[in-house]
Amino acid sequence: MRHYFTLLRSEIWRLLINPSTYIAAFLFLLVMGFMFQYMLTLYSSDPQDETPSVLFFQMFFIPVFFMVPLLTMRSMADERSSGTIESLLTTPVTITEVVLAKFSASYLYYCTLWLITGTFHIIFFTFAQQDTIIDPYPLIGGYGFIFLSGALFLALGIFASSLTSSQLVAGILGFSLVFGFIVIGSNISDLTTIAPGQHLWIRQLADHTNALQHMSDFSAGIIDTRAVVLYITSSLAFLFLAILMVEYKDGLS
Repeated sequence: MRHYFTLLRSEIWRLLINPSTYIAAFLFLLVMGFMFQYMLTLYSSDPQDETPSVLFFQMFFIPVFFMVPLLTMRSMADERSSGTIESLLTTPVTITEVVLAKFSASYLYYCTLWLITGTFHIIFFTFAQQDTIIDPYPLIGGYGFIFLSGALFLALGIFASSLTSSQLVAGILGFSLVFGFIVIGSNISDLTTIAPGQHLWIRQLADHTNALQHMSDFSAGIIDTRAVVLYITSSLAFLFLAILMVEYKDGLS
């Protein structure tokens, strides 16, 4: 891993000069701003049992659907389509260092954008000046889940990009994988209606894959270690698959 930090600096610079990076940031902050405004309007017109922070984090999947493809679709696909992957892999760097550097740069940018949304809560709490709605635990739990699950979603995007040399195909594949994990994974319990004799294992599987429930638990201060293990191991597994795929398709390690 001697060249990892050199590659990481290069990947961060490439992100900063890439127009899709700023498109992702603009769309993300625009969507999150409208969502936060909607939460405040809903809260002011009809007080909810949960704080605005909890309602805000329950919509985390909406920006994730377009952010992950925009941040990861170029990672390996662009290197392959432009032919630079061959030049890169003839240098002393390893495929593992290349994949991890691209993942780390995307992950740092992803976390930075989410951290910017913290200013929404600071502004709201400053103007509200009501101690009853200032609860740090939903914020800590919510952002903790965002950072944990973000590792898996970006690993899925990097893996999708390693499968093809087309950025468009990589973006569609990345979106499909993230959409499948969140939407299908959160509705597996519905399979009990078509498999009435298999309630137990379906319920156990649904408990592990329900991202929406995981977010609700984390924002309520409930840290489920099964979810932590799931996201960490799945992230490592998809990064490993991405490394294998690059090695298989480019075969220059």
